[in-house]
Amino acid sequence: MSETVTIRPARREDVPAILVIYNATVKEPAAAYEDSPNTLRQREEWFDYYQQRNFPILVAERAGLVVGWASLGPHQERSGFRFTGSVALYVDTMYRRQGIGGLLLKALLETARERRLHCLLAVIDSKNEPSLQLHQRQGFREAGTFREAGCKFGQWRDVVYLQYLLDDSSSPED
Repeated sequence: MSETVTIRPARREDVPAILVIYNATVKEPAAAYEDSPNTLRQREEWFDYYQQRNFPILVAERAGLVVGWASLGPHQERSGFRFTGSVALYVDTMYRRQGIGGLLLKALLETARERRLHCLLAVIDSKNEPSLQLHQRQGFREAGTFREAGCKFGQWRDVVYLQYLLDDSSSPED
């Protein structure tokens, strides 16, 4: 990369840029299983929810522009899953394959370790090879495929679950 990319916590004023990046993936067949683009209000509500729950959202900034974002949320909101997080990562189409996704994912892994999580999950369309490869390069391993678990553009989609174990502890430490 010729220009420096900065990874930082997202701010509310980043939400419009996050929305643009997200909505672009809504139009792609193998990403963001949504039937229609989000509104600014929907993304603001998502952002506020993550902020209230202290779930991190990170942005990648290059030359003053938000060019990607990632979040770390709950796998499920039951106490037995408190050591498991779910990652989401999106990069603007013009900035893909420039290492930005890797920087965001590395930052999420560090954030997860700081939060003393044990396991991270990524849910990726089986045909989204670039995302699958990105996660695997960072150490995620395939945990299973759910056939026809998603639907997009009137088609069933297979979903791959990838898993990353952050430590090798044999039991949780609260």
